[in-house]
Amino acid sequence: MKTRAAIFTILFGICLPLGAIQEQPPNVILIVTDDQGYGDMACHGNPWLKTPNLDRLRRESVRLEDYHVDPVCAPTRAALMTGRHSVRVGAWTVTEGRQLLNPAETTMAQVFAASGYRTGMFGKWHLGDAWPYAPRFRGFQQVVRHLAGGIDEIGNPAGNGHFEPTLLRNGRPEKFAGYCTDIFFNEAIRFLTDGPPRNGEQGTKRPFFVYLPLNAMHSPFTVAEKYSRRFTATGLPENRAGFYGMIENFDENLGRLFETLMRTGLEQDTVVVFMGDNGTAVGADGNGKSGFNAGMRGKKGSVYEGGHRVACFVRWPAGLRAGGEVRRLTSVHDWLPTLIDLCGLKAPEGVRFDGRSIAPLLRGEQEDWPARTIVVERQGGGLSKGSRQPPPRRTRYPQYAVLTEQWRLVNGELYDIVADPGQKRNIAKRNPETAARLWSAYEDHFADVSSHGGANIPFFLGAPEESRTTLTVRDWRPTDGAVIWKQEQLDDDSLAINGFWAVEVRAAGRYRFVLTRHPLDDAKPIGANLARIRLGDLQRETDLAPEARQAVFELDLTPRRAVLQTWLTDAGTGRGRGAYFVTVSRAAR
Repeated sequence: MKTRAAIFTILFGICLPLGAIQEQPPNVILIVTDDQGYGDMACHGNPWLKTPNLDRLRRESVRLEDYHVDPVCAPTRAALMTGRHSVRVGAWTVTEGRQLLNPAETTMAQVFAASGYRTGMFGKWHLGDAWPYAPRFRGFQQVVRHLAGGIDEIGNPAGNGHFEPTLLRNGRPEKFAGYCTDIFFNEAIRFLTDGPPRNGEQGTKRPFFVYLPLNAMHSPFTVAEKYSRRFTATGLPENRAGFYGMIENFDENLGRLFETLMRTGLEQDTVVVFMGDNGTAVGADGNGKSGFNAGMRGKKGSVYEGGHRVACFVRWPAGLRAGGEVRRLTSVHDWLPTLIDLCGLKAPEGVRFDGRSIAPLLRGEQEDWPARTIVVERQGGGLSKGSRQPPPRRTRYPQYAVLTEQWRLVNGELYDIVADPGQKRNIAKRNPETAARLWSAYEDHFADVSSHGGANIPFFLGAPEESRTTLTVRDWRPTDGAVIWKQEQLDDDSLAINGFWAVEVRAAGRYRFVLTRHPLDDAKPIGANLARIRLGDLQRETDLAPEARQAVFELDLTPRRAVLQTWLTDAGTGRGRGAYFVTVSRAAR
């Protein structure tokens, strides 16, 4: 029987344009931009942008022209890392603890690492910041990243931003000089050029997998004026001018990456995959009245086409012919099984992917490609199915789209996407059988991926891998009001909000809980005179001095799963809020 490596060598040799045989599998660079829609680049017709390096990448790639992701960022990243639906793996929205990638899932980085690759991640993770969710615990050997869903958001150090940010390098905070996108490209370039020899062989390096999920072009739309100035001068709104400036800064960095690959001799044997994580944030208004969105309806957050159909280019000079185009229906779930095929990786045992390998499509072998149906959803924090009524009745939660190569069923509305790519004519009443068939497919899909019933994925306390765990307001499940995620909201006294965290205590012992309204590195008065904590059946409270900046509790705990909730209140009025930050560590005896 041929070994897997031998089979890979034979198959790989067949697909090479010049018939060359690879001595080792290719390197992989996977680039994901944040909030950059299909129309946010010159090569797709944007009349304002100049993106020469993206345009070049498109020319030299196989491009996917019917490629779909989730409508918002964390779910797309979860699906990309696992090859499985975001609802199935527990990360179906962006806050409320519903962005935590189930620790039982196998990630793309773990698959690459198990096959001998060096693995590095530089940018935005957004699938959990504590053990066991952080990328350094999920297969990435070198990591430089920010926390939470944005570089300036709650969870990051106070005052963090796009310039001179504090980032985590392999779990330790480090102050960086410069602009965030430049920094992440710098770190990725350093990683791909500094690999150690493999098995002691002089001059032979292990292949690398670089995951470069940028925080650009997420709000706030902050970039050096030299990038945004010309857009402001044309009269574009300030936020769109900043957004476009961030895109052109990204494009400049992409050119630096290309130059590095060419200069180091890595270009031919490196697969570069580029994609957006959802539809445009501000490049268009979603209804076609301003901006440019390539004629699509919807934008970020929408289950209409403009919310989830994004650009995807695949460049591999030694393995794929430039200029190819795939018009079959493809999705973010396809990338892990595809890279397993292209790189000859060992597939994880017992994992059922929701995607399929599109390697045959990338090679131009499309004759026997089967039809498929794909579902896109926009879930809220509390995994809701909404109305069970069939179309044309509209459901509110979750918003959904069922996709085939001809049809889109969107919240009960039916569109022929071939004849009506702008989704202007709802023809559900004229095609009731098609609408009903696609609705049935959605029902089957939802029953499958949500079989866990929306169970909480917990934050872990007392794990030996991490001495301190910080829980934040953006990650609680709301009981009063909602979550907040902007740092300036921490000082808003009009907010009377609260929520709980699902936790799991890993080891018996005494634990120290520090409750604050602001992060520990920016301590300010809590603004309450009574603090209370409840974990499962344990409950404690304490009085606070007027200028108290924290409330501290010590609890003796046994291993368990429980709900943790806190209250910081004015004893006279009863008005207050939950502690926006709870820092948990093992107490000294």
